[in-house]
Amino acid sequence: MDDRTPHRRDDGELLGWIRPAGDAWGAVDVFGRTVSDAVDWLVAEEALESHGLAWLAEPWMLEDEGRPVRVRIVEVTPDHDGIPGRIVVKTEDYGDVTRPASEPIVLPWPLPDRLRPPQPGDPDGYTFG
Repeated sequence: MDDRTPHRRDDGELLGWIRPAGDAWGAVDVFGRTVSDAVDWLVAEEALESHGLAWLAEPWMLEDEGRPVRVRIVEVTPDHDGIPGRIVVKTEDYGDVTRPASEPIVLPWPLPDRLRPPQPGDPDGYTFG
């Protein structure tokens, strides 16, 4: 992704990158996922703006030895200047401050297949059985 141009919010937070896509431009989020087809530069910027970062605060599922575990994103550090990036997650604690902190789980960047949004049928931490 050496040909990518960072796109940031007004507060400086990185939303993703815009990169060449043939004669047009494509938008890529901080996980390295494509968020637009080949479009005009301004449309690519709008795609990143509307995609935002709120999805980072949502629960995610980590496939761990064949079963999904509910996790939260702690850190996303993309590859930079030849230094490999990483994604750090922690097991969901549901806001229980009396629970011991879980060990961080470090994953490679970009988004590995084993880290994904929740799907129907995944454990939610509130339902038993």
